[in-house]
Amino acid sequence: MTASSPLPYVIFGVTGRTGAAAADALLRSGHPVRVVVRDPVKGRAWAERGAEVVVADLTDLASMTKALSRVLGAYVVSPQQYNREDLFEWAELIADTTARAAVAADVPRLVALSSVGADRDGGTGWIGMNRMFERRLGETGVSTTFLRAAYFMENWMPMIGQAMRSGTLPTFLAPPQRPLPMVATADVGSTAAALLLEKRTGTAIVTLSGPKDYAPDDVAAIISIALRKPVGVAVLPETEWPEALADAGFSKAALAGFVEMTRGLNCSHIDIKSDPTSVEWAGTTTLEQVVAELARLHN
Repeated sequence: MTASSPLPYVIFGVTGRTGAAAADALLRSGHPVRVVVRDPVKGRAWAERGAEVVVADLTDLASMTKALSRVLGAYVVSPQQYNREDLFEWAELIADTTARAAVAADVPRLVALSSVGADRDGGTGWIGMNRMFERRLGETGVSTTFLRAAYFMENWMPMIGQAMRSGTLPTFLAPPQRPLPMVATADVGSTAAALLLEKRTGTAIVTLSGPKDYAPDDVAAIISIALRKPVGVAVLPETEWPEALADAGFSKAALAGFVEMTRGLNCSHIDIKSDPTSVEWAGTTTLEQVVAELARLHN
């Protein structure tokens, strides 16, 4: 990028769904984009679309500072390493490195991916890592919008395959009749892009859900229509969670975090409306659209 070129927006997490959607939204609207990857090969497709590609390690201050230098803003994420026993310590290191790099690079504004429930100081399992991320970035004084996303609609992907095979949709969420806020990852990414373009200053918290809430029973009904076969719901009791997740590659610490988080969701301790300082946004992608795409991928 030459000195006369317009400054870009930096997007982390482009190998994941939300980062890819954010970069795509900005490129489609004609904005210069810099994507950050750990493996240069993963950046080739973005380079072909006109994005600048830089390589950085989220735990390396020098490469992170370089990635964040001379930009209009950045979408930052803290990918969680569920195979690690020290996943919370690892998340804290990423949060600290991101915060120090943002200050060193003098980033004008950040949009940081977080989660509903990050306002709670305990009882949230994995979401505690998002709380760390928010707390550390909030200490920097950099203008930051924390994007607290609802339950990802794409979390149902593994269960759709099972529903196709058995006609039963397993779920950890209970009771199955209770609707929960859910959001498509495409909407998370496009919202992140929109928030970057707002150029707001100071700290803000945005909660993001989809156009409506869905219960597990609703999910089964939608999958049933997509598959054109009956699909019922099977709520897994907590005693069966470890066995159900045996192939997920979770460490013991990650499994404990999942259990605590799911308990928090099921008892409404994790609630999208629990922080009165947040601003509510809603995406436009329905679960029907997401399920139709997931079903297509499974066929």
